[in-house]
Amino acid sequence: MEAESPVSHGVTGKQVIHATFLSALKMLDVGKWPIFALCSQEELKLIRQACVFGSAGNEVLYATENDEVFVLGTNCSGCLGTGDIQSTIEPQRLDTLCGKKIACLSYGSGPHVVVTTAEGEVYTWGHNAYSQLGNGTTNHGLVPCQVSTNLVNKKVIEVACGSHHSMVLTSDGEVYAWGYNNSGQVGSGSTANQPIPRRVTSCLQNKIAVNIACGQMCSMAVVENGEVACGYAHTLVLTDEGQLYAWGANSYGQLGTGNKSNQSYPAPVTVDKDRVIEIAACHSAHTSAAKTQGGHVYMWGQCRGQSVILPHLTHFACTDDVFACFATPAVTWRLLSVEPDDHLTVAQSLKKEFDNPDTADLKFLVDGKYIHVHKVLLKIRCEHFRSILNNNDDDIIEMSEFSYQVYRAFLEYLYTDSISLPPEDAIGLLDLATFYRENRLKKLCQQTIKQSICEENAIALLSAAVKYEAEDLEEFCFRFCINHLTVVTQTTGFAEMDHDLLKNFISKASRVGAFKN
Repeated sequence: MEAESPVSHGVTGKQVIHATFLSALKMLDVGKWPIFALCSQEELKLIRQACVFGSAGNEVLYATENDEVFVLGTNCSGCLGTGDIQSTIEPQRLDTLCGKKIACLSYGSGPHVVVTTAEGEVYTWGHNAYSQLGNGTTNHGLVPCQVSTNLVNKKVIEVACGSHHSMVLTSDGEVYAWGYNNSGQVGSGSTANQPIPRRVTSCLQNKIAVNIACGQMCSMAVVENGEVACGYAHTLVLTDEGQLYAWGANSYGQLGTGNKSNQSYPAPVTVDKDRVIEIAACHSAHTSAAKTQGGHVYMWGQCRGQSVILPHLTHFACTDDVFACFATPAVTWRLLSVEPDDHLTVAQSLKKEFDNPDTADLKFLVDGKYIHVHKVLLKIRCEHFRSILNNNDDDIIEMSEFSYQVYRAFLEYLYTDSISLPPEDAIGLLDLATFYRENRLKKLCQQTIKQSICEENAIALLSAAVKYEAEDLEEFCFRFCINHLTVVTQTTGFAEMDHDLLKNFISKASRVGAFKN
């Protein structure tokens, strides 16, 4: 960390348009954050906003499409706001905030949480040893409580938290701060802790702020004419020309300057030749990220235990994914807003068109029933059809070699890459897969058949595996028979077993010691 430094040096004449804590609409897969593995797929589909926080990324707050708010996690210092300090792996409803429409959220290291609603109200809870909840005490807050002191008639539009201090921005451009102040991060002119919200004047006197951000022990505000006021920091700023600057601590290469030397003044960071449109950093991680106008996402700093000292091109589509996959801990650097995605992928569109008579140009007649398909897809997906459909103008093909259920499952597989067939019917599909030399389908059939094995059908499944040269299934069935040998040898299937198969079974069983006393 470097000492306090004004940031005019190095960015003179540049208008800073973006600091590090802005919310944005993103169609994201929140499941990339490990903590969401505790939620069901049905619960994940309902999420519209989410924030992952805590020293190990083990706390989460999310809001659903119905504006209900839920939390789960270890609940360190009561940071989940459930009224106690009990951990929970089941989502708990946070009644105080339900229906409030969260506009912005930030968190500290304790952790403590600060939220502002669409109405401009501020709620805080969690760790409070340094008065970072702004309620005038140092008692931990176990439930969300509204902060009103000095904020009456003020509409708060943005919040930011350092390790143990808090800051808010009002709709009229005023900045208020409170909490831990050992480095002057509250901007009060002293280093005494600030127990309640206090307006930051001094360098912001007669200026309108448009954005705020916090590092562990620093605070930053962007004012409407593009100046920046900064404290103690690893800070990133983005100018209106798309240029990126960084300064502060650099022990993990988080400044992206090509070394690990701390910077006491803004240094330019080169991210390819494309214009940077978004920057991301978080006080709880030593990771930085940026997104360019061309949609490329770069990361640098601490990455899974490594130090990346220059911007590295990732395969991600947004900066949020950098923190889900690379940051330690895996937290969110901003409140995620997730739009419902009604757009169908190519795979989803193909699945929807299977057996659709309105768009199909070919029908299979099987057991007196039609299955509607598309010639071009069949030729792309299957070598068998590529050969029989070339120069074939028929719009109906009769199929008698396989049952309707089996053939329909096969055609559906070509559209979906999966099979939907009961395990007991998968043997017929295994026969088809062997006949058409569809090796991947053959493997799927074997996996499905394994799910249905029992003492009564084990010999029948073993016989089918041998017949269709399904080696993996054959070995699985054989092992099952050996492990249940007493019962299996008393079944009808064993009594009616093919002579050659029986001979081979006994020989192989002897070799593995199945008949030893």
